[in-house]
Parts: sequence; C-alpha cells; structure tokens
Amino acid sequence: MNKEKKSKLETLLKKVATEWDLKICSLNIQTNQNPIVLKITIKKTNGDDISLKDCALFNDPASEEIENSNLLNCSYVLEISSQGVSDELTSDRDFKTFKGFPVNVQLNQKNSKIKFLNGLLYEKSKDYLAINIKGKIQKIPFDEVLKISLCTLKD
Repeated sequence: MNKEKKSKLETLLKKVATEWDLKICSLNIQTNQNPIVLKITIKKTNGDDISLKDCALFNDPASEEIENSNLLNCSYVLEISSQGVSDELTSDRDFKTFKGFPVNVQLNQKNSKIKFLNGLLYEKSKDYLAINIKGKIQKIPFDEVLKISLCTLKD
C-alpha cells in the first residue's frame, strides 16, 4: 500500500473516530499478511478507559467507511484495540493508582550527576515527586524530573 492511500485511509478513519468521540492513536497496515491486517489503536477523547465494547462499537462504522472508500481492493482483517497500559506515569490518576509501586525516575541532570533513581512511588504534589528508596523518602523537584516509569526493583 502506498503512502498516499494510507494517508487517505488514516484521514477517513480519524473523521469516523471523531464522530464517536475517539482518537486514532495509530494505524498499522500489515501488507505482508494474507489477508492484509489493519490494526487501529484508539483512545477516548475525554481520557476515559477504552473497553472491549468501545472497540466493538467502532468496528462497524470503521469497516463501513473503509468499504465505501474503495481504498482497499482486497480482503483484509480489521483489528481495533486500545493503547493498553503504559509504563510511563503522566496523569494524577496514574500516580494515585500506582502509589507504592516500583518506579524508575529519569532525571535531567541539571543539578545532579545522577541519571536515574529507583524506588517505590510515595507521593506526587504539584511541586515534587516523593519516592521511597530503601526506607528513606526522597523528594525530587519536578523541574529535575524528565520521566517516571513503572519498573521492577532490583535488590
């Protein structure tokens, strides 16, 4: 499939998604499969979780638009899915949900030679992130934090 067709297909699917208060996160077309596979990853525009029902409900209008567009002149399999759970913590909801879980904090090294800190997520405020490192609470100002990800702790 050429880039122009993929771009047209993506534009078409984004339009349909908008009508359902969804956003297309990615469109992956596997032309090496027979039939080809269209993998569409969606999320809700309001940030709520995507359910299996949401994926199923989006399947019919997406499939109908693909058929009506005549962009694909072959058989295909349509797979609709959610983004799943990311290991990166970004929202307040993430920080509440994963309090006490092991995290890896990437630092910007502006004020320190340390690149990463590992510990248990303790607290997030508007100004700092607190993690428990071997029983000691360390507060890290947010201007020093680049990324916070779930991880597994090593002894």
